[in-house]
Amino acid sequence: MPVNAIKLLFIINPGSGKNKKDWGKIFPAFFEDKPSFTIELYELPRDCEKSIICKKIDDAQADIVVAVGGDGTVKLVAECLLHTGRVMGILPAGSANGLAKELGIPAATQGALQHLLKTATQNIHLIKINGQLCVHLSDIGFNASVIQIFESAKRRGMMGYVKAAWKVLWKHRVMLATIKIDDEYIRREAAMIVIANATRYGSGAVVNPLGRLDDDVFEIVIIRKVSFSEIFKMMVSHRPYDKNKTELYQAQSIQIQSKKKVHFQIDGEYLGKVNKIQAGIITNALTIVI
Repeated sequence: MPVNAIKLLFIINPGSGKNKKDWGKIFPAFFEDKPSFTIELYELPRDCEKSIICKKIDDAQADIVVAVGGDGTVKLVAECLLHTGRVMGILPAGSANGLAKELGIPAATQGALQHLLKTATQNIHLIKINGQLCVHLSDIGFNASVIQIFESAKRRGMMGYVKAAWKVLWKHRVMLATIKIDDEYIRREAAMIVIANATRYGSGAVVNPLGRLDDDVFEIVIIRKVSFSEIFKMMVSHRPYDKNKTELYQAQSIQIQSKKKVHFQIDGEYLGKVNKIQAGIITNALTIVI
């Protein structure tokens, strides 16, 4: 190993995405002529426990730990790196790759690897929601219901999501929620409530135009009704929301109480139904390659 070489540990989720690549050939070939970098690959076994991944990271003593997968893989690696001072990189290989898009990481493998070589870093905050880590976006209501259907569908990708959303659209009901934002209480009927660490979904929809990963607040987006005009703003025009349909708040902590249980997801992973949400910010939680 060259003196002062930068070591990268690639944590590979073979179940992410739909394009199966031979990472065991791609990564060594890319770094073959780059003596200032050394690499180690670790492929996640099925149903791998987080403690095993954390031990692997500790044993590897890598300078940069790279999550190879989608937002779920990023979340899993981030949980192991939280407050350790170790740097996390992302190589997008999932269906949506929301956080990678947020950070401007190229979708193409070669471009993403070139991005890692820059090794420029930034400290970002995360959110703890009902005891779980959120690195990107979480929500209750409409989108979480769509993800439940999407996860069990044969068709993946954007068209699979659109098909699932169309199914949910015609049967979805609004929730009645009491929301405590820091020390303020509000009561709303809503189709969906987003707890946003980042600005956009993997689809490209900008749901949280105020979002920053390096400040000391996160955002709550209350979508009071699913409106095609508001969706157009999120996807295309990015014009200000209609406050009668979409509200945006900033906070360091929130509590949500729904009259009935509603669908719930974090970082694209469906987590069942809940009627209580408690969330708080974790500042300077993670150092990430930007």
